[in-house]
Amino acid sequence: MSKSKPARSARPTDIAGLRARLGRARAKGMPKALEERGRRILDAWLATADSQGQPFAAIRAELASGEAARKLAAMTGEQIRASQPDELRNAACASGCAFCCILLEGDGGLITEAEARQVHAALSPLAGQPDGRAWNAHACAALDPDTRMCRIYDDRPTVCRSFLSVSVEACMENAEGGDADGSGMLGNHLDYLSILALSRDVMKGTALVTTYGLEELTRVTVEGADLATALKAARHPTSELEHSCADIGNSPS
Repeated sequence: MSKSKPARSARPTDIAGLRARLGRARAKGMPKALEERGRRILDAWLATADSQGQPFAAIRAELASGEAARKLAAMTGEQIRASQPDELRNAACASGCAFCCILLEGDGGLITEAEARQVHAALSPLAGQPDGRAWNAHACAALDPDTRMCRIYDDRPTVCRSFLSVSVEACMENAEGGDADGSGMLGNHLDYLSILALSRDVMKGTALVTTYGLEELTRVTVEGADLATALKAARHPTSELEHSCADIGNSPS
């Protein structure tokens, strides 16, 4: 007589239930060490929320929208910046140096639903105005074409906040299709992806944790799309988050 597979636990009804699910959750595609780091960070956040008596519905909503991943990545990003690693001390980034905003590959970067909504809200009042593509056909539509500065800088998503470079020349070369060394992401972006992937598994059967492409979102927003249309146009297939996590493991060390 064959044994039946254990049923997945019922939908969590409290934060303790979310933590129990997190203990079994997987960040598909993410290297194990980074998955475990993300689990520790997310569990500590949930434990604090529980001890403070924060509403379960609010915590569940932040997991589903990706806001938890964004907030926790911002926290670890602050810790990295406080330690002033060599990459930051030697950073060549400056206002108007927007070569990293020329999007030749991919879709401009993976962002959460919470970030997508924030970007749309910040950018939609500028619909119809000249955008970054008037400077470079492949530039992010959030750019000002004259100053080459981000028009939604205070509302930019994690992928933009985590990028840095120690070489303007490398960025210029890469903006023309090259593959020069000198630019990359701060480590908090790994936390962001890991926590987001874990959040998706924790919320499985309860809510769908979706991701979006920044390039398409900004493009349709400046062309006048409302929020629902913009989200539909920029929404990723479910597999995109796993692929982004797997790219971390395949990257050269």
